[in-house]
Amino acid sequence: MYNPLVDKFPYGATQIGIKNIMRFTLDARSGIKSIFVVLRNSEHHEKFELQDKSLIDGNIVFSGSFILDEPGIWFYRFEGILPDGSIAFFGADAQGNAIRGDWLPEWQLTVSRKNIKTPLWAKSGVVYHAFADRFYGVNREAFWKKAGKDGTFHKSWDEPLVYQQEGKDYKADDYYGGNAKGIIEKLPYLQSLGVTQLYLSPIFEAHSNHRYDTADYLKIDPLFGTEQDFKELVSKAKNAGIRIILDGVFNHTGSDSIYFNKNARYKEIGAYQSKSSKYYDWYNFTSYPDEYDCWWGCTVVPTVNKAAPSWRELILGEDGVIEKWFKYGIKGWRLDVIDELPTEFMQTLYKKIKKIDIDSLVIGEVWEDASTKISYGTWRPYMMGGEIDGTMNYPFRQAILDFTIYGDAKAFETAVYTICNNYPKEVLDVCYNNIGTHDTIRALTALANVDLPETKKERAEFKLNKEQYSIARQRLMFASWLQYLLPGIPCIFYGDEAGQEGYEDPLNRKTFPWGNEDKELIAHYRNLGAFRKKFEKYLIGETSFTFAEDGLVEFRRKSGEGELLIIANATEDIKVRKIEGVWFGSNTDQIVGKEVHIAPLGVEIMYKKAPFETDARLD
Repeated sequence: MYNPLVDKFPYGATQIGIKNIMRFTLDARSGIKSIFVVLRNSEHHEKFELQDKSLIDGNIVFSGSFILDEPGIWFYRFEGILPDGSIAFFGADAQGNAIRGDWLPEWQLTVSRKNIKTPLWAKSGVVYHAFADRFYGVNREAFWKKAGKDGTFHKSWDEPLVYQQEGKDYKADDYYGGNAKGIIEKLPYLQSLGVTQLYLSPIFEAHSNHRYDTADYLKIDPLFGTEQDFKELVSKAKNAGIRIILDGVFNHTGSDSIYFNKNARYKEIGAYQSKSSKYYDWYNFTSYPDEYDCWWGCTVVPTVNKAAPSWRELILGEDGVIEKWFKYGIKGWRLDVIDELPTEFMQTLYKKIKKIDIDSLVIGEVWEDASTKISYGTWRPYMMGGEIDGTMNYPFRQAILDFTIYGDAKAFETAVYTICNNYPKEVLDVCYNNIGTHDTIRALTALANVDLPETKKERAEFKLNKEQYSIARQRLMFASWLQYLLPGIPCIFYGDEAGQEGYEDPLNRKTFPWGNEDKELIAHYRNLGAFRKKFEKYLIGETSFTFAEDGLVEFRRKSGEGELLIIANATEDIKVRKIEGVWFGSNTDQIVGKEVHIAPLGVEIMYKKAPFETDARLD
């Protein structure tokens, strides 16, 4: 009948002022004489007839177009008019297909304010997320001695990390000393994985190993290196075909910072020390000085007042944070907890970034469907244009992990369909598809799906046994294929590709296991990177599902270059799937027959080049 991923143009979200085309197909025997699309939002109601009709293979195809001039989130359904004047109502099933009935769910139509364009370079390749202190370090002890840090330095790279004991505060003040020089040395390794973007956890001066408690936005943390070291990293990465993305933490600073100065570390008077401090209006005190707004009640990261003029000048002004680091050659920002940042500030920040480099990338940390994100009771218009280019695609992460472990094909289709339908395609193309991050348990640990050890100590010491690891690794290989084949850009959390395990923060932030890598797993990720390079033009195409049932999904990625047919089997049994037409195997030039056997936890990929004999795409 109707599925928005194949029967609607533009694909995914739309924008104001442009023609939207829809096609609705019914059995000619249905008796329905006309079809209307009925749209609504909180303030408007529109109704358009699909006026064009054609008869194809015993089906009547209604098609037509309409234009919307009001941005926002719209919802729509279809109404069919019968000969007696009665109405047949059509809504959406869980997978977005039209079904007939009363009081059915509607489809969402995201309508942006403007024509959204995202950087072409960011739509192919692979992202690597390096947790700077734990990836690799050169001359670590020398850097540690110069850095003048409080806390513990691990002389051995393989020492157990420090974690929060029950009933105690976690200070995050144990360091391994991963640095810019170390990353430079490992650039050939990143190249071998097909990495084209290196997303670094925060590198600005701070007093924790994660550095999400910024102490000085205008200085590189001395344990990470010097500004010259960073400049060298950006330059050599660029020569290796890798662009640098920085982590911008603008919702809060550290309490131990030049701005707040709770620990009196800095000579300059901070907001905590005196109301006469030039930084006093950066923060909101409820009872001065010890009670103040902070992120999730964590007093070491006081929340910033984003309306403070001098704070905005530091971030957005001439020679401020954004301008300074772009001068070093970075290519974009990943913005931490953007749902804590006011819409007006996000729009101003985005405009500033794009003014400096129109071709830069801005990724926002959003855990939910960003098109309908509500934060502090307010809808966040991330998909309206002018705030972000893409998101960290956590909905895909959950969909991939759940399908891999439980095999619910319909749920997987629904989750992927929802994001593909609700996001502008330009946004979807640059979202970071992750299956592990610094805020989640390790992919291998999640995919093992074993009982959670009770105490932090037990979780810290937990290691998958040989059988558990074998199952988890097979699942990771399967899950990573989905991560690399779905729309968006795969984002590897450092060490996932090498067999790293670990539960919640900080147990997921162990050092990269140099010398103890799972070489078979790394070879797999190199193969994934090579595949994305070979088929990069196909993988910028649109996505549609053609089958989802009994642990088996079949979906397609179609562009002007050609089409990929992907069949993924999440079960423990061999599955057989009949396919139509002539396809080629992704690693051979052999014609694939009409019957394909898919191995347990296996993925079969076929392709064909354009032009196609038939093309159902709406134009």
